[in-house]
Amino acid sequence: MKRLSFFVAVIFLFSALPVYAETFDAARLVSAAEQQVGVTVHYDGAYRRMPYPNGDVPPETGVCSDVVIRAYRALGIDLQQRVHEDMKAHFVLYPKTWGLTKPDTNIDHRRVPNLQVFFKRRGQSLPVSNRAADYLPGDMVTWNLAAPAKMIPHIGIVSASRSADGARLLIVHNIGSGTKVEDILFEYKITGHYRYAP
Repeated sequence: MKRLSFFVAVIFLFSALPVYAETFDAARLVSAAEQQVGVTVHYDGAYRRMPYPNGDVPPETGVCSDVVIRAYRALGIDLQQRVHEDMKAHFVLYPKTWGLTKPDTNIDHRRVPNLQVFFKRRGQSLPVSNRAADYLPGDMVTWNLAAPAKMIPHIGIVSASRSADGARLLIVHNIGSGTKVEDILFEYKITGHYRYAP
């Protein structure tokens, strides 16, 4: 009887855990990011007012974080709203780089350091390594483009396509001339490695 009770308890425990693998499709995320190629053709980091939730800048423009935001939104996940709600409840945990005293739904989700905090809190923060095999399609990577001189944060999504030599997966990102799929995984100093599969 005790053994039966133990197995029932184990089954209940596992049935209560989030079923990320069954409900989240990394391939769809990558596809949604890649579909931005040829649509988002400019880079523009200007502050813009936008609706909330589901606000966006014009699709032909954006920044690196917009690639991530739009890819998740195509899956029905609004990072504008999710980041805002987490910041509103835990504002002290987010960077104060911009001198804000409260969350701003127009820009908070578009700032890479805020996304890093959010993904670490609500997703998985994985080890940063120089092993290409550690980075899987749908993972997000952040870099410092200016290391070590100063901080210029950048973010992209790991794709399923490989580099010409087959050694690395390519990255979907917008580094200045629109959304592209490029071999840049180890081109800059990696500052974060995340999976977010709500």
